[in-house]
Amino acid sequence: MKNTKVWYITGASKGIGLALTNQLLKLGHQVAATSRDAKNLEHKVDEQYSASFLPLEVDLSDEISIKKSIQATIKQFKKIDVVVNNAGYGTGGALEELSQVEIQKSFEINFFAIIKVIQQALPHMRKEKSGHIINISSIAGFAPGTGWSVYGAAKAAINGLSEGLANELKPLGIHVSIISPGWFRTAFAKDESIELSENQIEDYKHVRDAHAKFKSTDGHQIGDPDQVAYALLKLIEDENPPVNLFLGSDAHERATAKIGTIMNSINEWKQVSYSTDFNIISE
Repeated sequence: MKNTKVWYITGASKGIGLALTNQLLKLGHQVAATSRDAKNLEHKVDEQYSASFLPLEVDLSDEISIKKSIQATIKQFKKIDVVVNNAGYGTGGALEELSQVEIQKSFEINFFAIIKVIQQALPHMRKEKSGHIINISSIAGFAPGTGWSVYGAAKAAINGLSEGLANELKPLGIHVSIISPGWFRTAFAKDESIELSENQIEDYKHVRDAHAKFKSTDGHQIGDPDQVAYALLKLIEDENPPVNLFLGSDAHERATAKIGTIMNSINEWKQVSYSTDFNIISE
């Protein structure tokens, strides 16, 4: 296959990360993939792709561990063309219920790990004056649902980081894209991918109801994780790729509705917005 790339993918042991890894390998790309358990990850990939596949055991909370994995990727494949920051998990609970430890842990993996990976990968990408950083956010980072305030905050932080980073790196020939998926048919709605607050306050029964509704979608989500690779390939092959890409019809519809609500509010409150300017009267 022409135009094959070297991909570095975090959180590749399940879900979108694993589907992306397997699909890219089938298409002839080279993939370095991280997991907390490299042996477990290795067993999930066909042996025929062993020459193009580098499983990496990485602690994403540890900058040294990340640095070593980037160095191993460069040593094996000589470069990194595409970084996919995919690792993350759902943090559920009303803000009042969540402890500082639960909140900090969520941001450590869902947000700060992304910063660490990017900082370690950038020197190699700058050297090549090319590359693409793809940060997997969530529709919850743009239009958060009930009971996911901290998770939505971490994903919204990714969005802000990525948009600013895109401005910094575009002159260097490096693209940045935010991927905001809707609900894909992965293990994300299962307990293994979600951490709910240990503290539960009776008044937040509606939060518990929202979580139960979310879990009931397991196995019925509209998104096909095997199609993500093809969407990302279209993205990186475009000369002017978008900074924001919503994946899944549900994400697209939810984003469109949110934008409509924002525009209505902006227009309704325009007079108040303008009223805070200095009243400059021409002499």
